[in-house]
Amino acid sequence: MADSYEKTEEPTSKKIKDSRNKGQVARSRELSTALVLIASAVAFLLMGSYIATALFSVTQRTFKLSRDETYDITHMFQAWGSAFSEVSTPVLFYMIIAMVAGIYGSIALGGYNFTWYSAKPRAEKINPINGFKRMFGVEGLVELLKAIAKFVVIAGAAYLSLLLFKDEALHLDQELYPLSIFHALSMIEWAFLILCCALIPIVLIDVPYQSYKHKEEMKMTKQEVKDERKNAEGDPQVKGRIRRLQMQAAANRMMQEVPKADVVVTNPTHFSVALKYDENGDRAPVVVAKGVDELAMHIRKIATAHEVPLIPSPMLARAIYYSTEPDQEIPSKLFMAVAQVLAYVYQLKAFKAGKGQRPKPLRKDLPIPQEYRR
Repeated sequence: MADSYEKTEEPTSKKIKDSRNKGQVARSRELSTALVLIASAVAFLLMGSYIATALFSVTQRTFKLSRDETYDITHMFQAWGSAFSEVSTPVLFYMIIAMVAGIYGSIALGGYNFTWYSAKPRAEKINPINGFKRMFGVEGLVELLKAIAKFVVIAGAAYLSLLLFKDEALHLDQELYPLSIFHALSMIEWAFLILCCALIPIVLIDVPYQSYKHKEEMKMTKQEVKDERKNAEGDPQVKGRIRRLQMQAAANRMMQEVPKADVVVTNPTHFSVALKYDENGDRAPVVVAKGVDELAMHIRKIATAHEVPLIPSPMLARAIYYSTEPDQEIPSKLFMAVAQVLAYVYQLKAFKAGKGQRPKPLRKDLPIPQEYRR
């Protein structure tokens, strides 16, 4: 009994689809954060000097205002336009890189998935008991360990940056202005990149863990798999009843066609096949009803009641039964055998109507191909 409640089965496609509709996909906040920071650091390394030059130009321009510009009210708007035109391009490039990294970082693990389900207000979201379970459970412990690991790794990266740039930073006062400012900016750019890259080991651990955790959460118990299969396929008892009703309806339709048949070929005890042929049509003889055992007996009773000829031919009855479904034409390889049966029936009807001689008995060795013999 315990095994049926343990999550040991792989999730079904329906479970995966339902979970995605609810927003339950593998996600790594560390991956998203690291990608945004590293992309920002690279963009800062590429565009930092351009941004600094633009800001330096704008600042320098404000300290060189003439007396007339100071008293000119419209000059403020001109200064804003000039500052925006100089700074906007590198800043916009920086923001686009960070935005693209943020979007990609959110969907890199688990793929794109948009749903309103997570935005719906639910009581369990504000349930303090669930909050304490998350804080003091396994998930809370993992988050605590990740926070400690991030602190240790970033602190180590910061210490490494200080060691790398210690001598350069101590000699900045000996450099000429404004080269010292750009030198300091370069050190900040590289130090920022080192700090951001320090998150890579955390990401390499967190991404497999989040994938494994999501996979374990998605697993199902054997009972859940059975219930889902039952819901998808339907209750076997209900399906059986539906199948019986369908078979009964099909049998009733066949029985309604038996009186219209030209002949019923029998086994003569186990098989019955009712055939109809339209001399003025373009179709071959058609099977209007067929059955075995009780259904075959019922077909014979209806045929007898409506004076439809019963022709015993065991080999032909079995050949037609196994090769043709109701409302289908008989196979072309059985045309010759069926034609002889229909010719005998038509001659027999003419004899009974007093329009001809008694036909010769039907041949027992009808031309039935070997592949149709049963």
